[in-house]
Amino acid sequence: RRFWQMLPRASWWAGSEPRAVHRRIFLGNSDEVIGVIPARKLARRFPGKILVPLCGRPLLWWVVDRARQARMLQRVIVATDDEEIFDSAEEAGAEAMMTDPSHPSGTDRVAEVVSRVGCDIAVNIQGDEPLVDPHLIDAMAKELGADAGWDMATAATPIVDLEDLVSTSVVKVVCDSAGGALYFSRACIPHDRDGHGKTVYWRHVGLYGYRASFLRRLVETPPCELELAERLEQLRALYIGCRMKVMQADDASIGIDVPEDVSRAEELLLKMGLSRG
Repeated sequence: RRFWQMLPRASWWAGSEPRAVHRRIFLGNSDEVIGVIPARKLARRFPGKILVPLCGRPLLWWVVDRARQARMLQRVIVATDDEEIFDSAEEAGAEAMMTDPSHPSGTDRVAEVVSRVGCDIAVNIQGDEPLVDPHLIDAMAKELGADAGWDMATAATPIVDLEDLVSTSVVKVVCDSAGGALYFSRACIPHDRDGHGKTVYWRHVGLYGYRASFLRRLVETPPCELELAERLEQLRALYIGCRMKVMQADDASIGIDVPEDVSRAEELLLKMGLSRG
């Protein structure tokens, strides 16, 4: 069988403002599986998007709602370096944690949370995806819990549009016979040399599950040349020998990357009957 037929479905920093320090201490707890939503204001293409209203509610609240539907997560923690996001996360019913503002990526922010709360598995949930699939989160956590041979898990969905296939904004992934990631690229991979047209292409879905021990190793490793060339952090994981399970997602969800995505997301939420003003 081809690999897609085998894919399962579906240093603590306290900040400088004393008023909220007591709310930021989460040391001493140990959970098996946690969900972490890295959230910062300074997004390059859409600053402040994490709190932009979506059908009358901040984008972050939609993400928190979906994450809390995942049954495998003992805790859902918003990791941020911004007071306004911190307060909004708590208002949404999530735990919030202030993290080091110097972190170069969301993965580093997740790693700080893991080092402070203690857990076996952490799921990195993108803060700009209001329709992240809780069933996919659960499937990822279950896979890592059931098979200690995997260091990480992520997801992919078949590419159906030519525009996505040729777009360098859409990351593609190829896998081995066990559904383990072989390579990620912005290029069209695999290359159909003879043009027989039977190749199935897979779009990477940016949801990650980490075994805590591997996450620590990942953030302690400097970026490799492949990562710097493609601007894909997951290539660093493969470079250092990560066994990364690729789960099959039903779709690519929807991300808020630019202001124009807001109306598209609102339209989809209305169509799905999820809108709440």
